[in-house]
Amino acid sequence: MLNDLPIRKIIHVDMDAFYASVAQLDNPELKGKAIAVGGGGKRGVISAASYEARKFGVRSAMSGQLAIKLCPELIFVRTDFERYTEISKRIRKIFYEYTDLVEPLSLDEAYLDVTENKKGHPSATLIAQEIRTKIFNEVGLTASAGISINKFIAKVASDYNKPNGQKTVNPEDVLQFLEDLDIRKFYGVGKVTAEKMYQKGIFTGKDLKSKSIEYLDENFGKSGRYYYYVVRGIHNSEVKPNRIRKSLAAERTFSENLSSEIFMLEKLQHIAEEVSKRLNKSKVSGKTITLKIKYSDFTLQTRSKTLPYYVCEKAIILETAKDLLYQNTLNNSVRLLGISISNLNTDLKKPKPSQKEKESVSVQLKFEF
Repeated sequence: MLNDLPIRKIIHVDMDAFYASVAQLDNPELKGKAIAVGGGGKRGVISAASYEARKFGVRSAMSGQLAIKLCPELIFVRTDFERYTEISKRIRKIFYEYTDLVEPLSLDEAYLDVTENKKGHPSATLIAQEIRTKIFNEVGLTASAGISINKFIAKVASDYNKPNGQKTVNPEDVLQFLEDLDIRKFYGVGKVTAEKMYQKGIFTGKDLKSKSIEYLDENFGKSGRYYYYVVRGIHNSEVKPNRIRKSLAAERTFSENLSSEIFMLEKLQHIAEEVSKRLNKSKVSGKTITLKIKYSDFTLQTRSKTLPYYVCEKAIILETAKDLLYQNTLNNSVRLLGISISNLNTDLKKPKPSQKEKESVSVQLKFEF
C-alpha cells in the first residue's frame, strides 16, 4: 500500500535580492553599492534592498527616511516592473527546460517538481545547480535554491546558503533537520506566533514536535494542525502549475497624511476601481472585503466584512469599503489606504491529510536524492 504513495523531488528557486540585483545588472556602476529600490522622497517605502544595504539594516517595507539614517550612502533607484517581468519570463523559460511542473510564487521565486524531468536526470541537487548556473550565464543574476521531499522543506532550505548558494535536505536527514530548526525559520511562523511559541517553551522543531495535535489546535487554532504535520515532514501540497489566487488587492500611499474621511472617500474610489479592474481581468470575484489603514505613526489596522455573495463590481466594493471606514473612529491621520478581496470563487476545499499522507514521509525517506 505504501508503495503507491507519491514520491517527489522538489526545488525551490529564489532569486537573490531580485529587484536590487536587476538595477545593478542594468547599471554596472551600482554593483557593490548599497542601493534601495523605491523609498525615494519624503513618503517613500522601500520595495527591496541590495545585500550591501542590508548590512546596514536596510530592509523592504522600511521608510526611505529611516533607511537613509541607517545607511547615509544609500542610493535610491526607481522600481521598474516591466523590466522585472521581462527578466522573470526569461528565468521561467529556463525552468521549463527541465519540467512543466513549475509553480511561480512571485516574479522572483518558484517551486519546481523534478521527480520526472525532461532531462531524465536522477539528481535534484545537480538539476538545481545546473539551473542556477544557467540563470547566471544567460541572465546575469544569481539565485539560491532549496531541495528536498516537499515544498515546505525546500523553501526553508533555500534560505540557508543565500546569496548564490543551495542546500539539499536529503530524505534520511529530513526529521533531524526539522527537529534542529529554529522555530523562527519555519515557513508560516511569523513574529507574533514565534513570540507566542517562545512563551510556551517552543524554540525548535523538536519542542514543537513534542506537543500533541490537541495542544496545538487549542493554542494556535487552524494553524496548529499545519504545524503538527510539517514538523513531522508531512506537507503533501503538490506543485501547481496554475496556482490558484487567494486574494487580490490595491493600495495607495499618500504624499500628505489625510485626516478627513471626505478626502479618504475620494481616494477609496480610485482604489476600488483598480481592484474591480483586476478582478475582471482575472475573471474572479470574492466575498470578503478588507480595508487596510496605515496611520501616520505607521501602526496598521484592518477591517473586514464578508458578503453573502461574490462581487467584482466597483460600486459594491466601494460601498463596503466606505462602511468599513466609518465602522470605527480613526486613531490618527492616515498615510495609506488599501482594499483587498479574498474568499475568491477560485478557492478549493483542501482535504485533511489521509492516513496514507501521514505515513508518506517514511516512504520518501527511502528515496535517493
